[in-house]
Amino acid sequence: MSSAGVDAGPSRSVENSLVGDIWVNFKRWARKAIRNPTVVFLELFMAVFSLLMFTAVFGDVGTLAIERAGFEGVGYLPFVLPAAVVQVSMSSSLSSGLGLVEDLQTGMFEKVTVSPMRWTAVLAGKAAAELFRLVCYVFVIFGLGLAMGATVETGLVGLFGIALVCVLFALWYMALSNAVAVVTRDEETLDAVGNLLLFPLLFLSSAFLPVSSLPEAVQVVAMVNPVTYGVDAIRALVLGRDVLTVVEVTAFGGVSDTLVPALAVLCALDVVFGAVSVWLMGRATGSEVM
Repeated sequence: MSSAGVDAGPSRSVENSLVGDIWVNFKRWARKAIRNPTVVFLELFMAVFSLLMFTAVFGDVGTLAIERAGFEGVGYLPFVLPAAVVQVSMSSSLSSGLGLVEDLQTGMFEKVTVSPMRWTAVLAGKAAAELFRLVCYVFVIFGLGLAMGATVETGLVGLFGIALVCVLFALWYMALSNAVAVVTRDEETLDAVGNLLLFPLLFLSSAFLPVSSLPEAVQVVAMVNPVTYGVDAIRALVLGRDVLTVVEVTAFGGVSDTLVPALAVLCALDVVFGAVSVWLMGRATGSEVM
C-alpha cells in the first residue's frame, strides 16, 4: 500500500468527524426550536405585527415622508418591509443567547466542553441552526409582504441576497447575545439587555423613516447605528436603487453603492463581535474544565 493511500484515510476521517460534529449540534439546536414553537411564533408574530401596524397607522404619513426624501413612486409597504425582517433578525439572534444561558444553567455547557467534539463544530452547528431558522422567517415575512402588494425589484436573486444580508446582520447581534449570556448567565438579564437595545436601535435608524426626515440629533445616531446599514442594504435590494444616505458612495453604481459600504460595515461588526464572543466562550470553557 502506498503512503498516499495510508494518509488519505485519516484525512477523510478527520473531515467527516468535523462535519459530523457540526451536524449533531445543528440537529440538537434545531430540535430545541421545534420543541418550543412558542418562541418561534412570538418572534414571527412581533415582526408581522410591527409590519401590519406601521403600514396601517403610518401608511399615508410615511408615504408622504419618503416622497419628500426623494423616494417618489415608492409605497410605504416596500419601504418598511426591510425593518420587519431586521426586527425578526434581532429577536431571533437574542434567543441564541437565551439558549446558551439554559445550557449554562443545566450543566449541558460543561458536558459539551469535556466532550471530544471540536469547539468550533459546536459553535458552527449552533449558529447554523439559528441562522437557518432566521432565513425561514425572512421568506415567511417577505411572502406576506408580497401577498400584501409589495414587490422586490431585484427579483429572486435579490430575495436570496436579502436572506444573506439578514444572516450577516444577525451574526454580530447573535455574537453580542452569546457574549452577554456568558458574562451574566442569567436569562432575565439577557432578555432585559436585548429589549433595551431592540427598539432604540430600530427607531434611531432608517428603519421606519428616511434618515433625512429624522431630527438632526437622531441623524447623528443613525450614522453609527448598525441597523441603518442592515435596513438600507435590504431596502436597496427591495427597491432596486441606491438608498444609503449616511455614507455617500458613487464608485460602484446603482444598488452596489448601498450594498458595498453596508456589507463592509456588517462584516466588520461580525468579525469584532464574533471574536469577543468566541474569546469569552473560550474563557468560560477553560473555567468549566478547571
